Amino acid sequence: MGFMGFLGGPLGWVMNLIYQVVNNYGWSIVLFTILVKVAMLPFTIKQQKSSARMQAYQPMINEINKKWANDRQKQQEELMKLQEEFGFSPMAGCAPVLLTMLVLFGVIDVVYKPLQHILRIPADIINTAMNGMGIANNYMAQNAMISKIQADPSVAGQWFSPEQMEKIQTFNFHFLGIDLSQMPQFSFSPETLPLLIFPVLSVLTMFLSNIIMTKMSGQEMVGAMKWMPWIMSFMFVTYSFQVPVAFSLYYTISNVTMILQSVFMKMLYDPQKMKEQVLAEIEEKKQAKKRKKQVVVVDAATGEKVTKEVNEAEMVKLRLAKARQQDEERYKDERTTPLNAFANGEE
Repeated sequence: MGFMGFLGGPLGWVMNLIYQVVNNYGWSIVLFTILVKVAMLPFTIKQQKSSARMQAYQPMINEINKKWANDRQKQQEELMKLQEEFGFSPMAGCAPVLLTMLVLFGVIDVVYKPLQHILRIPADIINTAMNGMGIANNYMAQNAMISKIQADPSVAGQWFSPEQMEKIQTFNFHFLGIDLSQMPQFSFSPETLPLLIFPVLSVLTMFLSNIIMTKMSGQEMVGAMKWMPWIMSFMFVTYSFQVPVAFSLYYTISNVTMILQSVFMKMLYDPQKMKEQVLAEIEEKKQAKKRKKQVVVVDAATGEKVTKEVNEAEMVKLRLAKARQQDEERYKDERTTPLNAFANGEE
């Protein structure tokens, strides 16, 4: 919880500012989610471009992996050379995924601790009141405390100031008639059935976003990676029943926003067109390596200067040979003088 608490602090501060405007927990989560997605748009655009570039480089990567399948060192050398020559980075598109996961953990802490993060009541006061009220200190404690105080304010008046009590009593947990502080359950009673709406919607929108994002981004996953989004979706089915409904609302809005964002990104940066552009750049670099250039070199046998036509690879070899020759001339005296002195009996 310490890691999530670190992330929940700044995210809770932002959500607190939104809550002061709308005075509704649910709408605060909705607006917060949209704000986060807008802030992450530059990273999403970068990921879209990186994905298109990776598709263009994939045949070259596959060829290297196949050719050097039995020599891991040579395989890594060739992949590094590919990165240097053509400028692709396999890690370039990881930032949006990492940021999304960080925000996810932060939001979990916010919905666990709305008293601390949204109402901005100090943690030590909350813990003291929790002990005095006999509430177990777990991830549902602050949600339970708010519900208990709203039902009977007299149970906590001695621990909170009048201003804090007013914040707690007026805190609006309900969104579209659903109490976001409650834990969803596999129950079909009239009281608990509404709590299943957002967990179910979060799972359905996750499935839909997986399909649409894959299609819009033009990604072609193979092997185990093809099933990874679906495995994560099934994992979330279990996880959504271990946190307050507020998190499922966040995840539902997040998925819907990602779907709309994918459609927008497809219109703005078409992956197929970007892939064709990258392929053209790769072909241009390949042709540049093959082009002949005229250079003046010194013939090793005659010492005369002659003009030769070389391609880029041959040019690199000539530069390397010249550098070695210069080093040889520069350090020749340093290597020979001590030996000559020893041969002449000098110390």
